[in-house]
Amino acid sequence: MSNIGLIVEEKAANIGNFLVGRLLPFREKRAVGPFVFIDHMGPTALKNYENLDVPPHPHIGLSTLTYLLEGSIQHKDNLGNDIEIKPGAVNWMTAGKGVVHSERTPKYLRTTEKHLHGFQIWVGLPKNLENGAPTFEHTEADEIPVWNDGDLQYKLIAGELFGHKSPVPVHSKLFFIEIKSKTAQKLSIGKELFGEVGMYVLDGTVNIEGNIFGGKQLLIAKNATLCEFEISENTTIFLFGGEPFDEERFIFWNFVNSNKEIIEQAKQNWFDQNEEAFPKIPGDNEEYVPLPKAILNGKLSK
Repeated sequence: MSNIGLIVEEKAANIGNFLVGRLLPFREKRAVGPFVFIDHMGPTALKNYENLDVPPHPHIGLSTLTYLLEGSIQHKDNLGNDIEIKPGAVNWMTAGKGVVHSERTPKYLRTTEKHLHGFQIWVGLPKNLENGAPTFEHTEADEIPVWNDGDLQYKLIAGELFGHKSPVPVHSKLFFIEIKSKTAQKLSIGKELFGEVGMYVLDGTVNIEGNIFGGKQLLIAKNATLCEFEISENTTIFLFGGEPFDEERFIFWNFVNSNKEIIEQAKQNWFDQNEEAFPKIPGDNEEYVPLPKAILNGKLSK
């Protein structure tokens, strides 16, 4: 019997002013371990008049992980952080009770041709941290653990796996790892994995029990300990997952929490532009992403 529980095709969604591939959540599976949301950005070529512009928007009850394969994003938030994200680095922003950030093409690239490719990920927080103070950590590319095993190259972007630990300050037991190979390989790594496991095939193909899966497919394992597969030459995959939470996480727009009432209050606070709950971003506060249509106090918002 196959160990693949679900196969998900990447589906298009809007972010900023271009399309991305949305991988998680979907109707049959709202989370994989603590991972509640994954967008695959690009790869896309932007002309000299095209730029990424995601104006200030809020988050609660989660950590965001931004990881780029190509291109650059300027991150600004209401904690005062203003930093350029480059390929291989990891931005880890923990929203807690509430944070506001923007993501844009850096000024020095806005009139040039460029590429953008990467992942934006939300990780749910343990219940005791959902409503804590927001924090931000940036980990440079050369701080991320990278090692080789024959023709296989491993890069542990976040969490712990295979006896290695990423310096990204995660809040629960999880892993997010890139595996690359220039040659065909057979991997039997189930004994190293734990919790729930998802696999995203970026390049190449994966053979699982005679079934071939290619790019832009997300696979969810039924049993982490039975994770065995073959990869073709020039393949890149990402494995992610970990221990799921005991409590369900509710999601509305950019808000995640185990308590629906807290999400309702966050909706109201952003709709009202309550600066006590969601302070402005220094130097980027002329516009913001409005709350999508939602029920507020029994009435439909704009």
